[in-house]
Amino acid sequence: MEIERKNKRKKSMKEGGKDEKQRGVCYLGRIPPRMDPSTLRQMLSQYGEIQRLYLAPQDSSGHVQIKAGKFQRQNFSEGWVEFSDKRVAKRVANMLNGEQIGGKKRSSFYYDLWNIKYLSKFKWDNLTEEIAYKKATREQKLALEISAAKKERDFYLTKVEKSRALSAIDERLMKRQRIEEDSGGNPDLPSSQPEHEVIRRFRQKKPVANNAAKTKPRLSKDVLSSVFGDS
Repeated sequence: MEIERKNKRKKSMKEGGKDEKQRGVCYLGRIPPRMDPSTLRQMLSQYGEIQRLYLAPQDSSGHVQIKAGKFQRQNFSEGWVEFSDKRVAKRVANMLNGEQIGGKKRSSFYYDLWNIKYLSKFKWDNLTEEIAYKKATREQKLALEISAAKKERDFYLTKVEKSRALSAIDERLMKRQRIEEDSGGNPDLPSSQPEHEVIRRFRQKKPVANNAAKTKPRLSKDVLSSVFGDS
């Protein structure tokens, strides 16, 4: 049983490889607004069997609100359609390119024109590789932009800090200059000291030694001569 399953898988893979060789891919250079993958598949399926279909989103800001309170529809920039038969794909591209899309007159893309081209020798695997490459390139570009934005932000912040420091220094110098002008040009005068120093004077008594010298009785010269003369 397992051997039979393996043989069936190999056979299906071979048949699938043959089918892929017969398939053809068409490229749509422009997707009209409000056209989604299901609508595009429905419109192109009438010309031939479609295997796969991919529409590239326009960007994250490409959302258009249809009505207030309802969902928003995604717009697409380009697309790829894989037909089961490359001859059908080539015929569809030659027939529709440059023609009016048509459909229902109420549709927003009724008057738009098809921009479709058959890609010769192009396979769906090439598309997946191209999408992966574009994605990697976009991510790398985004990383570079983020890095540049961070550097610009850091440079701006350093400039702001330097500006604040210089402003603080200028403010201190101006304040000191005003204080010096108010204090009469004495730079050593502290900011808390008043403009003029107040000297208090108190009435004091005379020294005791001076009073004692004046009030002490003195001996007369006659008395002293008589004393020293008798001896």
